[in-house]
Amino acid sequence: MSQVDRRAWQVLGIVFIVSFAILLWQGQAIYRHAPPIPDKVVSSNGNTLFTKEDILQGQLVWRSIGGHETGSIWGHGSYVAPDWNADWLHREALQLLDMFAFKDFNQTYQSLPEHLQASVKARTQESIRTNTLNPENGVVTLSAERTETTEALSHYYQQLFGNNPEFQTLREQYAIRENPIGNASYRRQLTAFLFWTTWATSTNRPDSDITYTSNWPHEPLIDNTPAGALLGWSIFSIVLLIAGIGAMAWHHAATVRNESLPAPPASDPLAQSSVTPSMMATRKFFGTAIALFVLQVILGGVTAHYAVEGQEFYGINLSEILPYAITRTWHTQLGLFWIATTWLGTGLYFAPLLSGAEPRLQKLGVNLLYGALLLVVTGSMVGEWLGVQQYFNLDMNFWFGHQGYEYVDLGRFWQIALFTGLLLWLALVTRAIIPALHRNAGDKQVLWVFFLSSIAIGLFYGAGLFMGKHTHLALAEYWRWWIVHLWVEAFFEVFATAVIAILFVRLGLIRTQSANSAVVFATTIFLVGGIIGTLHHLYFAGVPTSVIAWGASFSALEVVPLCLIGLEAYENYRLRKAATWVKAYQWPILFFVATAFWNLVGAGVFGFLIPPHFALLHPGLEHHSTSRPYRTVWCLWHARHWSSINLHEKTCQSCLLG
Repeated sequence: MSQVDRRAWQVLGIVFIVSFAILLWQGQAIYRHAPPIPDKVVSSNGNTLFTKEDILQGQLVWRSIGGHETGSIWGHGSYVAPDWNADWLHREALQLLDMFAFKDFNQTYQSLPEHLQASVKARTQESIRTNTLNPENGVVTLSAERTETTEALSHYYQQLFGNNPEFQTLREQYAIRENPIGNASYRRQLTAFLFWTTWATSTNRPDSDITYTSNWPHEPLIDNTPAGALLGWSIFSIVLLIAGIGAMAWHHAATVRNESLPAPPASDPLAQSSVTPSMMATRKFFGTAIALFVLQVILGGVTAHYAVEGQEFYGINLSEILPYAITRTWHTQLGLFWIATTWLGTGLYFAPLLSGAEPRLQKLGVNLLYGALLLVVTGSMVGEWLGVQQYFNLDMNFWFGHQGYEYVDLGRFWQIALFTGLLLWLALVTRAIIPALHRNAGDKQVLWVFFLSSIAIGLFYGAGLFMGKHTHLALAEYWRWWIVHLWVEAFFEVFATAVIAILFVRLGLIRTQSANSAVVFATTIFLVGGIIGTLHHLYFAGVPTSVIAWGASFSALEVVPLCLIGLEAYENYRLRKAATWVKAYQWPILFFVATAFWNLVGAGVFGFLIPPHFALLHPGLEHHSTSRPYRTVWCLWHARHWSSINLHEKTCQSCLLG
């Protein structure tokens, strides 16, 4: 290994260690500053409204009906049903406005002159935003007015999630099946969870003028508007992005030379490679991945149609059999399953190909892994259906049903089974690739990137196991995004980069040294923003401002390597005509080109909408969740003309009630 290559690996190691140190450090900050769960919520006269046990059990109830797949909490989840915190908060503010207006002036809030409205609004803001948590006994005390609104809203949501026929239209518009929670005690506990998560969005942190969720959701009625820090860090992230792109362009101009392609072999080098029994056995993985992809597309169509007919599919009452929460669960989960299946098959095929060795019983291991994969896919989908249909109690649902967290929906038993399967896959890949790593071949650096990314794929899914039955929601979001962002987006991306480079090296279409340098450099640049950039998913999930700062800054840097993605696409494209036999690989090469293009457009252009978190707290979008396309347009118009909205519930029911 040359001095330059050794230095590149040292930089990669430093980036990896420092980035994860910061990510874990911020995880510890989330743990310390997460919104507290009160031991009791009591009225001013001492009556207990909710207990901590009610809130924790209510979280399990929410998870059992699909959790993130049935509306959203703190902005995370699906968007046919409302964001329940924005919905609760807006309804409570409207009720308090009228309550105080009648109490002081014997009029509705809307009928008051503007100067009196300002007085009532200030009183409402103080009532909601004042933190009444006693840190010594863990008790939150509500005023008489807030006690009344809390009890009224608790009753409202219990009716919504029950079988009250007066709420049938609203359930249909929210794509919620009839009587989604048949147990009355469960419904009451659910409202405790909804109250607490909303309390965190509207109550100021101690000694602070922002809420536990950094003033999310946007609600001018209580002055939930973007804090100054959001604007500051949004601007900083944009400046850092421009600086990063400039540095990348400078590095490319200074170090990259337009090298001519090597003379390709006279014939396809891979044509002489022997296909081992275990490599042949991987065919079923790719066939299964195609089947899962097709099923995902079908379920995506059904899920999208629920936005038009909330409980029916072209007149058929499908919600009683396959409610929206289930079709969306399966749709998102199958995306992970078919992607993972593809990578598992790729690793099992390439490892013996690269080493030229077939380990003993490798085919048996491949077949066992495939059987385990089928078991996890079918078992988890059946369990999720049984959970949402309320066939399980809350404990059984956690283990075998629906965990309620988007992309980590499968029950804990199935989650452990999938992790075990990934460890088996890692063992199979390792025993097959080790002979190649021991050889002093020119492409050894690329092989090591391939192997290390395989280790990351095998191990990092285990981060989801840190979320327990009663893990605080803020910490659960933290660990959930380790899977969605790091496991799916980061390490699969590194794995794909290494596989493509190895393929082109083995075909003799690019120089080995060029591939080695490019892969190590690309991995380093990607992980610079990718690891810490995980925090950009947590802006308003009950985290301290430091998480917002780190997430915004490094999430913006994730876009930097994509600024030169067009060059990668061109380099791949020009390989098509390197030799006559390359035509057999034309479609895979064009697929790589298309992947580079959509990385640029999707992750680069559209993905940059995420780092400037100031824009994510746009007025009005949160609580104006609707179930019809034309109402979505109507609400977007409202969002752009927020000041013209009549804030009284009766004139805003097209948005709040569908």
